[in-house]
Amino acid sequence: MSRSLIVKPVPLPQPPNALVAVDRAVAELRRGGLVQIDAEDGSSVLVLAAEATSAESLTRLTRLSGDSPRVILTGRRAHVLGLIEDVPQVAVVSGPDPLTPVQVAGLANPLGDLRLDPHLTVSADPIPAWAPGAVALAKLSRLLPAVVAAPTTGDHEGLFRVAAGDILAYRPIAARSLKRVAEARVPLADAEEARVVAFRPSDGGIEHLAIIVGHPDRDQPVLTRLHSECFTGDLLGSLRCDCGDQLRGAIALLAKTGGGVLLYLAQEGRGIGLVNKLRAYELQDAGFDTLDANQQLGFDDDERIYLPAAEMLRLLGIQHVRLLTNNPGKVEGLARHGVEVIERVPHVFPSNGHNAAYLHTKATRSGHLF
Repeated sequence: MSRSLIVKPVPLPQPPNALVAVDRAVAELRRGGLVQIDAEDGSSVLVLAAEATSAESLTRLTRLSGDSPRVILTGRRAHVLGLIEDVPQVAVVSGPDPLTPVQVAGLANPLGDLRLDPHLTVSADPIPAWAPGAVALAKLSRLLPAVVAAPTTGDHEGLFRVAAGDILAYRPIAARSLKRVAEARVPLADAEEARVVAFRPSDGGIEHLAIIVGHPDRDQPVLTRLHSECFTGDLLGSLRCDCGDQLRGAIALLAKTGGGVLLYLAQEGRGIGLVNKLRAYELQDAGFDTLDANQQLGFDDDERIYLPAAEMLRLLGIQHVRLLTNNPGKVEGLARHGVEVIERVPHVFPSNGHNAAYLHTKATRSGHLF
């Protein structure tokens, strides 16, 4: 008589450090897997990316937890949905019945014909200790900033575990771990004497780049541009923003004035990622401005941090800069991390018929100086 074969799940190996733990959790969440998050108060939760939710994944989450799942949103997303009047860091949403994928989609995604279930409410209980880390993990994963979560106890073989505190500390720790990993001469159309230097965090995450034009004198304030990557504007020449003009214009100016540095930061869409930026574009086509579109998705107006830029400048031996920007937030961001901004140098280009409203919003609501 044959016997059925029972295969136990192989426990996942523990990561060597906190950065790698978070990086692995990001990969798991992006592919639709469950992740266990442990909080400092001893509580634990199983989380699933809201945009990856299916009937099968909800059933598995409920079975492993033994508790009813709920949706964890940013307070901003809950506010634009009309579920709350204030804007806390995060909000916990649940309903009288087990959640369905349609209910989750209606909460997390402002696009499409998704109606909010009126029976869903925001919990008035204190925010669980793990909740901010759960939403932060979704943001790090460049997904919609919402997760389905259910409390749990004990270990679950085959599930990856990560500490909530490690998630929240990931971005500054990753920035401080940046190292130069490659450098090459790259003649550019507007600056033939240029070099590109690549910087990588110690967990092997996404690289940031520095474009060094000419031979800047590091004993003097170096003309510097912080430029967040923009696939649509920089590469495709999109007219919806001024990013392509700013990138090419900055490189040309650095060459013309004798040299400087452009830091090309991996922070697409003001830090929300390319896919979410495309979602924001769709919302803008429906009538929202660039900031309101981000808020509809559940993001802050600007999710970028400037510690990576400050660390790159330190590794390049640059302590004082003349910052080529219209954004006072970049001046404050560098100064907060120890880089002395001697002067803000304006960096203005004419609008076109497609980006005039975008530039107006940056000036009137984000404080950009044109």
